[in-house]
Amino acid sequence: MTAIVLYCRPGFEKECGAEIQEKAAWNEMYGYLELKKNQGLVFFHLHDGSHGEALMKNLPLKRLIFARQWFVTLTEKIDLPDYNRVEAIVDALGNEWQYDDLRMEMADTNDGKALSKFCRKLAVPLRQGLRKVKVLTDKQSKTDVNQDGAILHALFLTGQTVVLGFSLARNSSNHVMGIPRLKFPSQSPSRSTLKLDEAFLHFIPKDEWETRLTSGMNAVDLGSAPGGWTYQLVRRGMMVTAIDNGPMAESLMETGQVKHKMMDGFKYVPMKQNVYWLVCDMIEKPQRVAKLMAEWLLNGYCKEAMFNLKLPMKGRYQQVTDDLQSIKDAFSQHNMTYELYAKHLYYDREEITVHARLLSPLPQK
Repeated sequence: MTAIVLYCRPGFEKECGAEIQEKAAWNEMYGYLELKKNQGLVFFHLHDGSHGEALMKNLPLKRLIFARQWFVTLTEKIDLPDYNRVEAIVDALGNEWQYDDLRMEMADTNDGKALSKFCRKLAVPLRQGLRKVKVLTDKQSKTDVNQDGAILHALFLTGQTVVLGFSLARNSSNHVMGIPRLKFPSQSPSRSTLKLDEAFLHFIPKDEWETRLTSGMNAVDLGSAPGGWTYQLVRRGMMVTAIDNGPMAESLMETGQVKHKMMDGFKYVPMKQNVYWLVCDMIEKPQRVAKLMAEWLLNGYCKEAMFNLKLPMKGRYQQVTDDLQSIKDAFSQHNMTYELYAKHLYYDREEITVHARLLSPLPQK
């Protein structure tokens, strides 16, 4: 039976499963879930096998909040022999289709990480074997992947069990298992800096960085202390107003790019409408943060907002849906066109990251 396999953060399989089942139903495609608890893997088994590729064409991965990466299965679970594993995989695939890249993948768990060495060792001979039978195209750079082509996924559940599948290059993550490998900058005062770094990488197209993430912009960081998110703005050359009752790192203050106002982030209002970026990682009820972000955009206090919404212990998917809907409702009440995306990023934990901006002129007051 054809299935869509989705990767998510371990412990969030229920939310990831509920989301793909709901979105598939919107497209009149149905199936049942197989959740790999605490392994970050969801199998959505489709009643109609033809719906796998159709769903991947109709549903943008960027519209899924909890899924980092996905693929449609080509095979059931394959038991590999102790020897000649490459031949077994090549035989299972056949040569009907051709792929532009191969991803060797495993669960994002300690057991999965133990498989990474095995996968790296197998990757070279497997690529050679697939190219020999023309299943994999000739070697090319990662930046030269055919966006109209397909990516072959080999998900190793163990060293002797693999599931093979494919994704569409234009509708899949550029990163293996949807995980970017970012290096923590030693100059940053907190590891939370990686969340904003990943958010910019994920939500803002690289060819637009020169206009949307450029030096000289004004930014506001609500709930800034000690400065993990402010650091990402400063290193991009922005001038930052940091709002928090807590202290900021001296290293950031010494740059001359940061003004620190010790006050409640919910009470601060900028004096001038020259702020481009609003970022916010406050530990607050998500309903309050969502309302505040919508108000900042609708009042013209900023052009774009990047913020986190904290997740409750229970009913997480429903809470996320409600919070995002409240923002959509606020924009719709003013007949605004907008861009709103949310993702449970790799460096997020019990929160999701949201990016929002208005695309139409501000409402007249």
